Amino acid sequence: MVGTPRQAVADIQRFARRRAAPIILELDLTSDLVEGVPADPLTAAVAHRRPSLREVVDGLRRAARDDRAKVLVAHIAAGGMPLARVQEVRDAVAEFRASGGVTFAYADTFGEFGGGTVAYYLACAFDEIWLAPPGDLGLTGVAMETPFLREALDRLGVSVEIGQRHEYKNAVNTLVERDFTPAHREALGRIVDSCAEQVVAEVSARRGLSPDQVRRMIDDAPMSGRAALEAGLVDRIGYRDEAYDQVRTRARELAGTSGVGSDADGDGGVEPTLMYVWAYRRAEVRREASPVRRARGLAAALPLPVLPGQSGSDRPRWRSGTGPAATPAAATPEAVAVAATEKAAAAAAADGGAGAAAGGDPNVVPPEIDPRTSVVALVHGTGPVVLGSAALPFGGPVLAADAVTAAFRAAARDSSVAAAVFRVDSPGGSYVASDVVRREIERFRATGRPVIVSMGAVAASGGYFVALGGDLIVANPGTLTGSIGVFGGKQVVRDLLGKVGIGFGAVAAGENALMMSPRQSFTEAERAKLEEFLDRVYADFVAKVAQARRMSPAEAHELARGRVWTGADAHRHGLVDELGGLAHAIDLAWARAGLPAEETPRVRLTPKPSVLDRLRTPKSSEEPGAAAARTAASFGVPGIRGVLGVLTAFDVFGGLGALAGLGAVGGAHGGLSVGSDGFAGGWGALAPLAARAGLPVHGPLLMPPVGLVR
Repeated sequence: MVGTPRQAVADIQRFARRRAAPIILELDLTSDLVEGVPADPLTAAVAHRRPSLREVVDGLRRAARDDRAKVLVAHIAAGGMPLARVQEVRDAVAEFRASGGVTFAYADTFGEFGGGTVAYYLACAFDEIWLAPPGDLGLTGVAMETPFLREALDRLGVSVEIGQRHEYKNAVNTLVERDFTPAHREALGRIVDSCAEQVVAEVSARRGLSPDQVRRMIDDAPMSGRAALEAGLVDRIGYRDEAYDQVRTRARELAGTSGVGSDADGDGGVEPTLMYVWAYRRAEVRREASPVRRARGLAAALPLPVLPGQSGSDRPRWRSGTGPAATPAAATPEAVAVAATEKAAAAAAADGGAGAAAGGDPNVVPPEIDPRTSVVALVHGTGPVVLGSAALPFGGPVLAADAVTAAFRAAARDSSVAAAVFRVDSPGGSYVASDVVRREIERFRATGRPVIVSMGAVAASGGYFVALGGDLIVANPGTLTGSIGVFGGKQVVRDLLGKVGIGFGAVAAGENALMMSPRQSFTEAERAKLEEFLDRVYADFVAKVAQARRMSPAEAHELARGRVWTGADAHRHGLVDELGGLAHAIDLAWARAGLPAEETPRVRLTPKPSVLDRLRTPKSSEEPGAAAARTAASFGVPGIRGVLGVLTAFDVFGGLGALAGLGAVGGAHGGLSVGSDGFAGGWGALAPLAARAGLPVHGPLLMPPVGLVR
């Protein structure tokens, strides 16, 4: 009978079974994952449908503790994911496997006739690898290619006047050389060798082969799917539907064994639900934010009881951990740092540096411990390092100094923040902006709370500079870091403009007013100014590395000289403290804050501005809303639009810019700017065109282009 109490009870039971139904987690790894947080609402809206690296890693860590989710399947392709990002996903998959989960990887092909090394390296983290019958295994090894543009620039009529410190800061080589210099080849060769060592070691360990066997197979690749199966590099040959049928069968078996989703009435239980990892994670976050759970959280937030004989002031306060670079800034004033030269030491002391932050912010009082409500603040720094807080719509993320420093100030005033993790994924950029961010991190540490720096795919040059303020630096083995050096100069495009009939007139008041004009070469005095700038910046950079990493100036210089290192090599040389991803950095921050080891770290994204915060103007730079990077105006420059219309025809600029990784000294020339306060990079009146063409114009601490590991 419809509507009887028995049927109502049956409906409730079926609903409960669906709630407890087994979940098959799915990962789409056919394209790169989003790193960081979009700075402007338009980009955030577009990126909402794309999973982020943090969502994937956190989702897998949550699933490792969930009895409903014990099966994972991933669709893998050569999607251009950097090696370091792949390693973070691998670590999360390994944690899921260690909890008893079963994992499957499916690929249509690992590179169609080559180019699948990194994709296959990712697949080796899974228990079972499936390859479609027509697919290839392009385990062809590791390679990087570097363009040399000297001949093309000569033909275009563009001359480059640029300098660098030192021989490994080889961004200039792509512009002024026709082939590798010995130092350039040596540095790039070591990056390739280090990445190859990591790939061979993991493939060997996961597939039960010796390293020599793996190297021979690499030299024999690409190979057909059948050959890969016979060699033991893949487990099954089959199409996607066959692989997913096997996944569902395994999920049913595990559900029957565990009782999850089983049917006491004997109707066969509930069919497993297929769900993307990021969707699962978002559902879990919403569930945790339910009214009941919020009520529990409010109860937990009640003041800690004061023990008999103990006053409220007797409660312990936060203390930073120990270890390399763990001493608060107050105890290590930069004025006493041993500099590479007397000049560098004097510059570091005159700068004030950490010594100026010795007392911390007098308005910030170290918070009292309350383990029940404490969180780790997660601050993202993604993209080139720039001054100000401007972000261009759809222009890619930037590590904007004003936004990042405001985030750390807000975290310092938040009594629930026990520690901070600074996630850096940046090739560098502005020297000044990098140092400003570094100082603000030290000021946060002066409150007695630790900061752990987590390096993403790249944290080099200015991206390494900002990391110097942390207690510990954590990097993936495949992270590209270091590049402790500086380069700068300008591009002289007078001959190019002449070829298309464009001329400029100029008037100036000041001996060096036209120093960064791209229409004339440096004078002897202007070139001397450039050399002084490069010496000063390099000396300051190396002195701060030596002070932060507890090295002698000579040791720091030897590891610097502009050389790029992988995370594995940087760890071996003392530039990095530990190897691991963002999840490991969060665990370290939680532990160093003295929070309960048995609890899962609670993380708060900082800043996490509301829509209102993004739209309204903050009342001061101390408000939390100031940490939201504002959206800059578009490149509307009076008097230059007609020129842009003509020069847009030179699409070759886009190709050159994407390859060259060009950077330069100097601000916007002639009152023109990139965005509202961007860095013009020596392009002067052509800065808007340079930015539109993809030329990096962010500053002298930019990592040289090294290409993709493939």
